[in-house]
Amino acid sequence: MPRYIYLNGQYVHPSHAAIHPEDRGFLFADAVYEVIACIHGHLADETGHLDRLERSLNELQMPMPVERETLRFLMREVLRRNNQKNAAIYIQVTRGAAKRDFKFPSPDTPQTLMIISYDYNYEGQNTVQDGIRIKTTNDIRWKRRDIKTTLLLPQSLAKQEAVDNGADDAWMLDPEGFINESSASNAFIVKNGKVITRPISYNILKGITRTAIEHLCQDGRIELEERKFTPEEAYEADEAFNTSATSLIVPVINIDGNVIGNGKRGKITELLYNEYRAYVEGLRGQQVHWEPGL
Repeated sequence: MPRYIYLNGQYVHPSHAAIHPEDRGFLFADAVYEVIACIHGHLADETGHLDRLERSLNELQMPMPVERETLRFLMREVLRRNNQKNAAIYIQVTRGAAKRDFKFPSPDTPQTLMIISYDYNYEGQNTVQDGIRIKTTNDIRWKRRDIKTTLLLPQSLAKQEAVDNGADDAWMLDPEGFINESSASNAFIVKNGKVITRPISYNILKGITRTAIEHLCQDGRIELEERKFTPEEAYEADEAFNTSATSLIVPVINIDGNVIGNGKRGKITELLYNEYRAYVEGLRGQQVHWEPGL
């Protein structure tokens, strides 16, 4: 448990934090969030995460609760107060507290801004080397998955279904039987040296790490193809992996009981992981901006 979080203008211990019972984030999931990795003091893809935060808020007709530079300061101050160099930073913004009503409250309703930082050992993630097992399941989420809201119960159900069936995570299927994405990650396969992932649409959340991977593939002359793929195609892939803010790039070694490749982290997955770590450390140029691509 972190010693301090930021909540609406104050740095407080979590046990002293109070959210109004009529906060719309609590009542309606009327809120957006971002998670940013802090690795050796570097905020990974901070630029892209703040780009997406602004866009998610805009899609829900909410402003940024503070200026971007202020938010950057607040994140670093939470890290400083908790003496953290390796952490996961969680930012949540809600529409604020108002009498329970489906219509939006007055535009001058104060928003809720919360920032939490959790200790995170990026060097101790066994899954980065050993990989994870995936179970496919139907995607039952709402139709605006491109907005990073706190409406996460369908993803939680999908992941729990996977865990209950001996897997580590779920890949969710669209009505046509194609892979959308994981419960909290973008999904990739590799075949004959080509990296393949689903095209951007309202069906998925365009990942910040995914955007960096696209950039690294271009710089490293690795072919990346955006197209739909089925579980059956994934079973026959040479490699597969997930990407997300904190897990970074995790090999997928088994899907629905089918061993992927040789059951170990593949060469391209390992290469992209190492390149991404170098990118985070500032060794591959400036952080890239994120755009919705819709």
